[in-house]
Amino acid sequence: MREFTITPNEANQRFDKYLKKLLSHAPGSFLYKMLRKKNIVLNGKKADGSEKLAAGDQVTLFLSEDTFGKFHGNQTSSPEFEALKPLWSSFPSGAEGLQVLYEDVNVLILNKPSGMLSQKAKPSDLSANEYLLSYLIQKGELTEEMFSTFRPSVCNRLDRNTSGLLIAGKTLEGLQTMSNALKQRFVQKYYRCIVAGEVREATYLKGYLKKDEAANQVRVVEKKPAEAGGEEYLPIETEYRPIQTLHGFTELEVHLITGRSHQIRAHLASVGHPIVGDSKYGKKSINDRFRREAGVSSQLLHAYRLVFPGGLLKESGEPFEVTSPYGEDFKRTLAYLKQ
Repeated sequence: MREFTITPNEANQRFDKYLKKLLSHAPGSFLYKMLRKKNIVLNGKKADGSEKLAAGDQVTLFLSEDTFGKFHGNQTSSPEFEALKPLWSSFPSGAEGLQVLYEDVNVLILNKPSGMLSQKAKPSDLSANEYLLSYLIQKGELTEEMFSTFRPSVCNRLDRNTSGLLIAGKTLEGLQTMSNALKQRFVQKYYRCIVAGEVREATYLKGYLKKDEAANQVRVVEKKPAEAGGEEYLPIETEYRPIQTLHGFTELEVHLITGRSHQIRAHLASVGHPIVGDSKYGKKSINDRFRREAGVSSQLLHAYRLVFPGGLLKESGEPFEVTSPYGEDFKRTLAYLKQ
């Protein structure tokens, strides 16, 4: 017999989904058979698997040790879990490190440096998500037992070469709440960037975007094409205001109203204000100059500010805001332009 107590990390998921992760090598037919025969019970009672788990629930498995080991996996330690343990300590601290800017029981907000993936693109990648898991392991908030049934995760994604704020769910409740808030656009997202040209007033842009998956590039147009294929163009809205103008360039704050792939980069380039350092949508001569004279190694786009409605992260009814410091490339470029 084995007993497990549901932690806050594991709460708010269906019982059968929890069992499929706990006994990951077992076929679904076996799990439902064990539920019907009361060899697996929830809080001492028969369950069908559709129940939503709550923190503190007791799961009892009346299975032999051989059966449990066969379907749970006989490894005494998960190689993946062990590999994650030292990862957080190995990452640089300070302005260029992966900083924790906000944390509560359910949610964590990170400042991702440029050059790091938000989530894995292939199994061998190291992304912000792996560093998040390592951080929670080192704090003792993610045990190996929890790791087998629920893994915290980032909720939003930034391009590899975009720095700034990433929201993560530490628990299933946090992950579901933040993912829904982002989907419903309850969270206001503001970026900072440095663009070519002098922008003197706030501007609101609307347009349509079509993604070329093969080239991993998007095209922005002002009006949706009427011909066949026009339905592939998605509506986009972008709002920006100047922070300061500096010798033919502008530091902008951009309010991302719709969140499409490459939206800010492509939308600004389409109106003649490409982001400095952007190799895909920017201007090569400008990028070469800033690489040579200011050491710019990537696009100067930074997820700077998140505004949460009252009650979402804090009990107060007032909006709650998180901001993140600029990386070294961004700060160095501003200093260069001010000379």
